[in-house]
Amino acid sequence: MKKHFLLLFTGSLLMLLFTPGCEKTNGQDSASNGPPPRDIGGLNTQRGLVLNSPSATPGYILFNTLSSPHTFLMNLEGEIVHVWESEYGVSGGIYLKQNGNIVRSGRDPVAPVYGGGGQGGYFQEFTWDGDLIWEFRYASDAHLSHHDMAVMPNGNILAIAWEGKSVEETINAGRKPDMIPKAGQWFEKIVEIKPSGKDGGEIVWEWHLWDHLIQDHDAEKDNFGNPNEHPELLDVNIGHPVPKPISQEELDKQKAANNEVTNATIDNQGSDAYHFNAIDYHPVLDQIVLSSPALNEILIIDHSTTTEEAASHTGGSQGKGGDFLYRWGNPQNYGRGDSTNQMLGGQHDVRWIPEDFPGAGHLLVFNNTVPNQRPPYSAVFEINAPIQEDGSYSLEDGPAYRPDRPYWKYIAHDTISFWSPFISGAHRLASGNTFVTEGAKGRYFEVSPAGEIVWDYLTPYAGNLKMPDGTGPQPVSNLIHATFRATHIASNDPALEGKSLEPLVPQPDFELPPD
Repeated sequence: MKKHFLLLFTGSLLMLLFTPGCEKTNGQDSASNGPPPRDIGGLNTQRGLVLNSPSATPGYILFNTLSSPHTFLMNLEGEIVHVWESEYGVSGGIYLKQNGNIVRSGRDPVAPVYGGGGQGGYFQEFTWDGDLIWEFRYASDAHLSHHDMAVMPNGNILAIAWEGKSVEETINAGRKPDMIPKAGQWFEKIVEIKPSGKDGGEIVWEWHLWDHLIQDHDAEKDNFGNPNEHPELLDVNIGHPVPKPISQEELDKQKAANNEVTNATIDNQGSDAYHFNAIDYHPVLDQIVLSSPALNEILIIDHSTTTEEAASHTGGSQGKGGDFLYRWGNPQNYGRGDSTNQMLGGQHDVRWIPEDFPGAGHLLVFNNTVPNQRPPYSAVFEINAPIQEDGSYSLEDGPAYRPDRPYWKYIAHDTISFWSPFISGAHRLASGNTFVTEGAKGRYFEVSPAGEIVWDYLTPYAGNLKMPDGTGPQPVSNLIHATFRATHIASNDPALEGKSLEPLVPQPDFELPPD
């Protein structure tokens, strides 16, 4: 691959036509001169390095497309300097440790039962030289890890996982029967895994959404109450509804076209009602922030609890057990707003801005589809949550959790050129710039506080990763460059000290699915 390699791939296109609108953001007006096509997967786009300005923050880019098992480290010239190889596709985030090892989540090709987007099942740690030194499987009939994870300072892993509940159990929790699929409901849980040995892992802490439900549907149930009066709990009757029934023949067609995930059945359509997709840990606050695109909301819980306290409504440094300390993005979920108050739409990658970075302590989130906007577009929101000195979050009686609007946002000047309806991410850099992954397109870019793009790249890398039944991975083949999240690694990161960072010769080939 040449230094400024550009590839124009012409294959199957996913193109949606919308009438553009106007938006004023970052101090600039924008208007469109016509209805350009929406090439969500970027297959009709030149690929490779687009811009590397002097204002770009020095560093390297860590990424792994969903269609490939290979993890790449790339310099800002678009040259690959290091590769890690795995036998599994990635299901979520990849983390570079200070010793140069990477920790990644992998998609178990034979994981049972759970068939939602972001299927995982494996956690792996590789040395800089590519040796697999730890692999832990968290996949069974009872649970399956999925999407993101967080690596804690002590080396433990915080992971998101599904756990299944039967129809009877879910009805007993107060969910309306017509909202429950035949296969039952999948609820979210968080587990803290302490790695041991080459393939061991001890669950040392856990939290279950199941323990923090409220409902106003059935007065005979123990958790009956008014969700408006208990924003610390989740109304069990919100979340994704059960979709229209589908025939086995239609499901088979969707799987053959890679439009449906492995383990999907005609009976579990809609089982994944709450769908968490991101997790981050704040070591000073000892708190966890979670993203639920199904709820269009971010949620903060207390990690200072014991597992027993996390299953209750008391205990921990905040005295609330495992109840929500804070939630933001869609106050309709607890009866304190309407559609005009919804700020988030299918969001991903919520995380705290680190200490000593501009905006330290604020939350940053990739807002996939800004609500109530046509045509749809994405944004990056910085949120100044109302945290108090003791780590609690203020909430006045009546109104929803503040703020009413993001502290800072990035939206493309023409709005429509920046939209990823799924995956994606954003994180703050020490320079004050923000690094963004437009996931569906496989585009990674860096933007200044004023909204100026200072570095821009569309990966040409893809793969032909297949499942045992011969189907391809999610997403579908016309989104072959899709990336869950890319990460900017600072040039002075301890992980890179003493490492060879010369461009590989020859550069790795990239694979494209056959026509």
